[in-house]
Amino acid sequence: MDKAKLEHFRGMLLEQLRQRTENVRSSQADALEMFADDGVKDAADMSLQDVNQELGLRLGERESQAVADIDQALLRIEEGSYGTCARCAKPIPERRLEAVPTARYDAECQSLLEAKTGEDEHATL
Repeated sequence: MDKAKLEHFRGMLLEQLRQRTENVRSSQADALEMFADDGVKDAADMSLQDVNQELGLRLGERESQAVADIDQALLRIEEGSYGTCARCAKPIPERRLEAVPTARYDAECQSLLEAKTGEDEHATL
C-alpha cells in the first residue's frame, strides 16, 4: 500500500480514536454518576438504576475494545503490516479497509474465523 493511502487510513483511525476516547470518558463519567447515592429507596427504581448502570458499563467496555482495536491498527501501520491479512498474508482490499479500518483479516479469512468461533470480531464496533 502506498504512503498516501496509509496516511488516509491513519487519519481515519485517528479520528475514530478521538471519537471513541470521548465516548469512553463520557460512559465512565455517566456510570460513576449512576453509582452515586441519589437517595433512591423504591425497589423498582433501584432495579432500573442497576440495569442502567450495567448498560453503561457494557457500552464503556465496547468502546474500550474499539479503542484497543484502533491502537492495534495504528501499530500495524507503524510496523508496515497494515492492510495485510494476519492469517493468509494476502492484501486486504481497500474497500474492506474503508468499511472496517481496523480489519486484521481479509473477508475470506474473517468468514472462516467467524464460522469457527461463532462470533463476529467487529460486532462491537
